[in-house]
Order: sequence, then C-alpha cells, then structure tokens
Amino acid sequence: MGERRRARERRRVREFEAFTAGAAGRLLHAAALLTGEPADRPAPVAEELLLRALARTYAGWDGQCGADPYERARRELAAAFAHTAWRHRRPRGGLLGPLSPRERLVLVLRLHEDVAEEQAAAQLGLPAERVRTLHRHAVSELRSRRPQPAAAPP
Repeated sequence: MGERRRARERRRVREFEAFTAGAAGRLLHAAALLTGEPADRPAPVAEELLLRALARTYAGWDGQCGADPYERARRELAAAFAHTAWRHRRPRGGLLGPLSPRERLVLVLRLHEDVAEEQAAAQLGLPAERVRTLHRHAVSELRSRRPQPAAAPP
C-alpha cells in the first residue's frame, strides 16, 4: 500500500512541476501587473503572491477532476491578491501602479487573462455592471496618463 501511495505522490509532483514550468511565467507576469511592480526590476511581492497561489493550487491538485489547472491557479492568484489588496494600494511604479487594487484586478482578469465579464464578476463577487464600470474607469485612467507623442518639427 505504501508503494502505491509514493508512486501516486511522485506522479502528482511530476504533473505539478510540468504545469508550473509551462504556466509560471505568465502567472508571474499577471502577479506583477496586479501588485503594480515594474517589469524591468525584480518583483518580490509578485513572487510571494504567486507562491501563495501555487501552494493553494498544489494543495487541491488531486481534487481537480479534469478541471483546467491554469484556471484554478488564476483563481487562486486573484483570490490571494484580493485578500491582501490593502498591501498593494501604494503605487510601485509599474504600468498599472496608479490604479486602485480592484481596478488592477479587473483589468488583469479582463484584458491580460481574457476572462469574460460575467465570469470576472462571479469570481470577484461583484455585479457585472460594477466590473464593467471598474474596467472602463481603469482604461480611461491609463489612457489619460499615457504620454502624448511629440509633435513633428515643421
């Protein structure tokens, strides 16, 4: 009996390692966008957030029953961020740094992760109209902060 359990655990570890090898880069990028850390420097807060999400994903790995592991990891990442959003209020200089944590979360889910509005609303526990409003406000805020191109010399 012990040998079967060890074999199952080894298979579980191999599957999870293969998953993280393929998905960790994209998930880390999403975590860096969420935390507002700049892309050109190390992102320790994003790494910590991702590790927390991956640990929870691994804990429920056997209970997936054919579910998409990336979907689960993304949900865990969003939940971990939402749970600690108060830590991420201060801008860190990243692309989405000027936005509020909730706006960053909606923008990353909708644009970076391509989650449907209704799914994002259900995941965040918000009405779809609120998600739509947050998305619109975040996009307009980013557009207003975009540097204007220099005028061509005459």
